[in-house]
Amino acid sequence: MDIEAVRAHLESFTHRDWQESTDGDGPVRFAMVGLGWWTVDKAMPAVENSTFCETTVVVSGSSEKAQEVADDHETVEAGLTYEQFHDGEALEHYDAVYVCTPNALHLEFVESAVEHGKAVLCEKPMEATLERAERMVERHRRAADAPMAMVAYRMHTEPAARCARELVRAGAIGEPVHVHGDMSQGIVGWGRDQWRLDPERAGYGASVMDLGIYSLNTTRFVLEREPVAAQSMMHSTHEYFEDVPDEVAAFTVAFEGDVYATCTASQNAGMNSHLQILGTDGCLTIDPAFHMGSSLQVTVDGSTVDAETASIDQMEEEFDYFADCLLAGRAPYADLEHGLVDMRALEAIYDAADSGETIDL
Repeated sequence: MDIEAVRAHLESFTHRDWQESTDGDGPVRFAMVGLGWWTVDKAMPAVENSTFCETTVVVSGSSEKAQEVADDHETVEAGLTYEQFHDGEALEHYDAVYVCTPNALHLEFVESAVEHGKAVLCEKPMEATLERAERMVERHRRAADAPMAMVAYRMHTEPAARCARELVRAGAIGEPVHVHGDMSQGIVGWGRDQWRLDPERAGYGASVMDLGIYSLNTTRFVLEREPVAAQSMMHSTHEYFEDVPDEVAAFTVAFEGDVYATCTASQNAGMNSHLQILGTDGCLTIDPAFHMGSSLQVTVDGSTVDAETASIDQMEEEFDYFADCLLAGRAPYADLEHGLVDMRALEAIYDAADSGETIDL
């Protein structure tokens, strides 16, 4: 594909090609489980501005926090404790559950949501360990009339990533050869009591679990190929990271078709994110990529085009996509089985760092 064909392809791109519902459908009423800053400052405003969603229940480990957040939002009809949520209170006030707790608490809330017959949007990574993620999938499989369940990969509705996937499909850069990805940020100033630094709550580590998963999963999404093996190196020297192995991490994942993705992640670095996919005829670069704002550049035959994709709120798009799937009665792309593939890869990345060997998936 020459550069003019790329331009024509970009002009034809529609970022909400997934939408089947209309503005009059819905709303899908959400119970927000876990009222940390991401839920309160990112998710709830996104839902408020969305087309198909509304927040009607909030759930916290603190009854005071639940009531405080409920009082601050006109649409919220109930503020619940975790125990009240598990016990099935206020079921009539919500249709779906957004789970945004520390990783190791995802399982119990997904299990309760499934038991209550409520659709689930579960943050990534879907759990702290592969074993717990497998339990989640099995619990969902066993449920009679299992409700829809999706893992919250917001890059799947990011126009830059969706456009990149279409260009790969169209052969714009030829055959994919390799991928470079990074997501890093500095969390040292956030305090030592944060859950990302606690293996009991975070899982295998801090940087790859929380940040490296973006490069891993977005590569899967854009290339539509699955990981088959992993190598990695990581270390922790700063006192904040004494309980986790990956203050800084570098890992390589082999994908189907002999495509290699080399990725880095750190929770003790300047904020950065990018994903570059090199093919036999050109490359795609999403930079910035993962920090709530993405831009796509396409290079073919020495010429570079900036893709003018829509500037959107990734969380708003994610919630509307989830609601659209629920309203239209179709399965989401990132179901629990999809999330389980990432959990296998994450475990392999940490095992590879520990053993110094290549781990097959």
